[in-house]
Amino acid sequence: MLERIRRVGSVWQRDLEAFLRTYRVNFIPPFIEPLLYLLALGFGLGTYIEAVDGVPYPVFIAPALVSISVMNSAFYECTYSSFVRMYYQKTFDAIIATPVSIGEVIAGEMIWGATRGVIYAGLMLPVLILFGVATMPSSLLLIPFAFLAGLLFAGIAMCFTAITPSIETLNYPSFLFITPMFLFSGTFFPLDLLPEVVRYFALAVLPLTHVVEINRAITLEAVSAANLLNLAWIAVATAVFCSLAIRLMKRRLVV
Repeated sequence: MLERIRRVGSVWQRDLEAFLRTYRVNFIPPFIEPLLYLLALGFGLGTYIEAVDGVPYPVFIAPALVSISVMNSAFYECTYSSFVRMYYQKTFDAIIATPVSIGEVIAGEMIWGATRGVIYAGLMLPVLILFGVATMPSSLLLIPFAFLAGLLFAGIAMCFTAITPSIETLNYPSFLFITPMFLFSGTFFPLDLLPEVVRYFALAVLPLTHVVEINRAITLEAVSAANLLNLAWIAVATAVFCSLAIRLMKRRLVV
């Protein structure tokens, strides 16, 4: 068991070292994008919105921006980046030629995707505190929770990577899955404003909805029993998608 963990860790370490070699490209754009949303929507559009459920609008959207950053970093790492390593660079084939198994490679990839979510959540938190839209010390919980949320999106992403025939095909889950979540997961307005059918769909199907609910409860120091249901949904979905991703990848990369 310890040897398997070490081999998974070696895949994770390889991705980390590649990430650090191009840290300027990897750090700056994902950090700037949510900051621009906070400035434009929170402090721009937000001046026309008195409050949302008694919460100032910048405070309302801040945890959603962290959630979106975690989602994007984990999802795109385990779709486009993983596909490049698998198909074009043949990195997976090279690693599998060693004692590392296919399942360990994919597990390492997904854990690295989750780690990127933690990195970006950690970068954003000081900015949110500086703008006064996140409270301490409760908001520190955003960072460990980012790993679980990132692992969920990494597992989903790897499932798409396992079944996509070409890198261009990855545009479909990006536009048809990520974009709807970005808009309809309680990110920029409460779920209560949506039609009932859409609201139930968001709660039942869209993972980002549950991530936003928990992050918002953390930053507002309003964690309740309902958030346990959000956490349970995320935990079950993470286990299902990560297991499915490994099975699908084994089928694709069988040699």
